[in-house]
Amino acid sequence: MKRSPLNITPFLAIEKIKNWCAYQERSQYETRQKLVEYGLTIEEADNIITELIAENFLNEERFAMAFTSGKFRIKHWGKNKIKSGLRLHKVSDYCITKALKSIDGDEYDAILLKTMEKKLRQMKSNDRRKNFYSVVNYMVSRGFESDLVIEQLNLILKPE
Repeated sequence: MKRSPLNITPFLAIEKIKNWCAYQERSQYETRQKLVEYGLTIEEADNIITELIAENFLNEERFAMAFTSGKFRIKHWGKNKIKSGLRLHKVSDYCITKALKSIDGDEYDAILLKTMEKKLRQMKSNDRRKNFYSVVNYMVSRGFESDLVIEQLNLILKPE
């Protein structure tokens, strides 16, 4: 069931959206969606977004960094999934690239290894090949690069 717009005034919308943006980093895209949900026109929403950017309530680069940091450190997403998530928020390629570069390579490898080992411990099968492909599929679905996953997995599951 689709919710009906709230139909609030632009002045009230600015106050509500400032509080909403102050609570956590937001993208311009999700902010625009929220303003339209409030019943504002696209033009009104764009004017409010311009004001929010001028007052530093919205910052695409800051959003991309916060999104990347959270999804990587808390959710243990790989770079591909993070990039996809940022694209869903319509973040610019420049900000996506900058945010992904902020991920420490050693920390990325450590989380990749930790996540892979956890998945291997959950495997019930003793079939090495089945486990290998299950873990590769799982890690790729988490957004990690397949070549990196395969390389690390070959080191962990070296033939006995």
